Parts: sequence; structure tokens; C-alpha cells
Amino acid sequence: MPASIDKSNLTFLRAIAKNNNREWFAENKAKYTDALENTKAFVEAVKLGLEKTDEIEKAKLFRIYKDVRFSKDKTPYKSHWSCSFTRAGARLRGGYYLQIKPGGDSMVGGGFYNPNPKDLKRIREEFKQDEGKAITKIVNRKKFQETFGDMLGDKVKTSPREYTVDDPAIDWLRHKSFYVMKKYKDSDVTDPNFAKEVVATFKVIRPWFDYMSEVLTTDVNGVSLI
Repeated sequence: MPASIDKSNLTFLRAIAKNNNREWFAENKAKYTDALENTKAFVEAVKLGLEKTDEIEKAKLFRIYKDVRFSKDKTPYKSHWSCSFTRAGARLRGGYYLQIKPGGDSMVGGGFYNPNPKDLKRIREEFKQDEGKAITKIVNRKKFQETFGDMLGDKVKTSPREYTVDDPAIDWLRHKSFYVMKKYKDSDVTDPNFAKEVVATFKVIRPWFDYMSEVLTTDVNGVSLI
């Protein structure tokens, strides 16, 4: 994985954060193009590395152009790169996420962000059934904790409608989203080995994804749904 993020790429992102207007962007289109091509090469390197241990359907690098139709912030451009890596097929669940943003705000992680009602119901059924023991064991593993810490994601304040606050799995049942993130310094991002680091960080998520894939492709009795 020889591709790496150039320091000039981060310089461009810092500049666009300070000059977020169409005039500046037009005058510096060449810098944007160079940064974009550098990021594409890096994303492809990560995808190839990830495919050695997982099945990846696609890597999607999100556009730098913002959709400002429903936003109070009308600046036209993002000041970061972001990318998602989608796992292949209905039997593999969970999505990997990468963000490149100067100032120590680069992130590597993934999960299940706002799962649809059907999936969330099935996840909660599983947590209820085993009292959250399986997911707790995965998250409490030393490598997981050292890399990410605890699970992130929005929660209901008390308990979901179908459950009670004294349920043994209530801390998990409250979750509406499930994801993890690890932040990186700019010096980490421009390190020649950062692509390998990203892949290694994604691999820490894998046992959780494997567990959730099993849950979301079976019913509460373990019968396959696909």
C-alpha cells in the first residue's frame, strides 16, 4: 500500500476552510484536483488492503461540494474528505468510515448509524435475549478498548417503548445508533504507513461486524433470513 496522504493535501483543506467561497475555489482548482487525486489513490490503497481480509463491494469518496439547500451554513465546500467502504452482499453488515480533516479531526471507524426500524428491532431482540452479553464481551476486549473505547451512538433517554428501565441489557437497548471512531493527528495522516494503520484499525471492528451480521441475517431463533 504505497499511497499516502500528501502534506499539500492537508494544506489545501486548511486553505479551503479559511477561504470557503467559489471565487477562491475557482482560482485554486489545480490544487483541488491534485488533492482529490491524492485522496483517491489513498482510498484505493485502503480498499485493496481491506479486501485481503474482508469482502468490499465499493469504496465511495464523498464529493467536496456541499448540499446547502436545507443548511443554515451556506458555505459551498467541505473542509475534509470522507469515504465509506461498503461490505459485499446481504450477509455482510456494517460499514467502514474514513475522514481526513486537519487539526487532529481525522477519524477511522464505522458501525451502524441510524439502522432502519426493522434492523434496530432485531438488534434489540438479540440484546434482550442474551442480556447484552455477546456485544459486551466484544466491546470489552482489550484491543477494542485500546483502539476505540466504548460504543458511541444516540440513545433514548429512558428505555425504548417495548422494554423496561430495569432490563439487564438496558444500556444496549437504549442505543439508536452504534458506531466507533478513532482520531488521528495530522502527523499520523501524512505518515507513509497510514494506509496500513487504517486497515489495521478497521480489522479491530471486524468481530463486532461478524456478530451483527449473524444477528441481522437470522431471526430470534437463529433461522436464516437470506
